[in-house]
Amino acid sequence: MFNDLKHLLVAALLAGTSLLHAAQTLPEELVQRVSGEVIESVKAAKAVQAGDFKKIIALVDEKIAPHLNFQRMTASAVGRYWRQATPEQQKRLQEEFKPLLVRTYAGALTQVRDHNVVMRPMRSRPEDTEVVVRTQITGSGEPIQLDYRLEKVESKWQIYDVNVLGVWLVDNYRSSFAQEISAGGIDGLIAKLAERNNTAANAKP
Repeated sequence: MFNDLKHLLVAALLAGTSLLHAAQTLPEELVQRVSGEVIESVKAAKAVQAGDFKKIIALVDEKIAPHLNFQRMTASAVGRYWRQATPEQQKRLQEEFKPLLVRTYAGALTQVRDHNVVMRPMRSRPEDTEVVVRTQITGSGEPIQLDYRLEKVESKWQIYDVNVLGVWLVDNYRSSFAQEISAGGIDGLIAKLAERNNTAANAKP
């Protein structure tokens, strides 16, 4: 019985240490770790290098998606119309926007070959809850600017936008989403996103 209690105590301490470490992870550490894991996974996967889109999307789902705040991303892309949407519409918007974002990230990964992540200097304070982490992807050709907007949600850092070569991905959708909503309302945007996702899912590799 004493050994059982000892094992439980050790397990509890290890779990507590793991949770504490996760809560204390700095945003730049998260970006560096995730980016490094993704690039190394791409380099090691022949199917991904060959452009197998399903494999690439699976990699994005496994390595990147858990660190993305899809609700914040969707609300930001929809803009002022987000508050006008019903809870059911907000749910549908997230469901249809997520595959679109995942495919965008997946498309970027098809270009990865002998690249590496270089972290650029950032300015932040311990009390900050939103930061920008700046990186460069180096390899053949010119370095690629890749920056991340992160927010702290319940002591956990999450990515809510990505800047590729000076263009913030989520912000870039806002104007086109506004046009769709003006033309067909929020339900019209949902239908349009669903149509795009359906077309992409049925497209031949």
